[in-house]
Amino acid sequence: MTSIPQDTSGEPDHLRARAVMDSRPGCHDDPMRVLMPVPDRDFDVTEVAVPWRVLTDAGHEVVFATERAGTRPAADPRLLTGVLFGQLGAEDEPKRFYQQLTQAPEFGDTVAWTDLDVTGFDGLLLPGGHAPGMRQYLGSPELGAKVGEFWKLGRPVGAICHGVLVLARTQDPDTGRSVLAGRRTTCLPKYMERTAYVTTAWRLGRYYRTYPAYVEDEVRAALDDPGTQFERGPRELTRRGTVSDDTHAFVVQDGAYLSARWPGDAYLFARRYLDLLRGAPGA
Repeated sequence: MTSIPQDTSGEPDHLRARAVMDSRPGCHDDPMRVLMPVPDRDFDVTEVAVPWRVLTDAGHEVVFATERAGTRPAADPRLLTGVLFGQLGAEDEPKRFYQQLTQAPEFGDTVAWTDLDVTGFDGLLLPGGHAPGMRQYLGSPELGAKVGEFWKLGRPVGAICHGVLVLARTQDPDTGRSVLAGRRTTCLPKYMERTAYVTTAWRLGRYYRTYPAYVEDEVRAALDDPGTQFERGPRELTRRGTVSDDTHAFVVQDGAYLSARWPGDAYLFARRYLDLLRGAPGA
């Protein structure tokens, strides 16, 4: 659990986040470039905005990539207004971070997936989301090829929620298996995805079911031994980690690979990813 060293309740959200980061040793490292691919629309507000805010507050550069260069991406609008009767959306602080992100120049200056030179990046972050627009990103063979190239470099890779599917679907050309085959990982747990779908299907249909298969089922199928490699984490449906309290958050680290389950893990995920960047060769 991380505690804020002083009363920052009256400060803007990004300054409170920075206060937490500045209380930790090694937070002023040399700037690094982190690649964050996203679809044109429907990505998760929290899983993009929180890591962006934490990374940029720590002095790092986040480069966004979309299918076509110069696309201005947009988050899932339901997460900004409330999925059902104003509920089930993003928390207020991540929504404010997202509004800050939409004003940042890098958000509209995106690089095309096919134009990426992955050797120019120190890290890769794969966010999630569940609405239909995510399929553009989750199922792209062009993006998958670039992700595979970056994975081979051995540099820090982070994936949260549906973002883990990108890795599960990325094959190692040397083995013909998923790059996750021998790795420990988590992802969006089946019980979370199923509960969200069952409780909202009467109004939203398959909004919470991105694909016929559950995320957890597809990720487990990519592992050599899912019984020992897949980690579901403590059961949570509503309680989330925050900028100052990781009690209800969960991540899995295996070497330079970090994974998380859902938006409730985003703050811990972002901070642990900073730790990976600091420990990377050349850092």
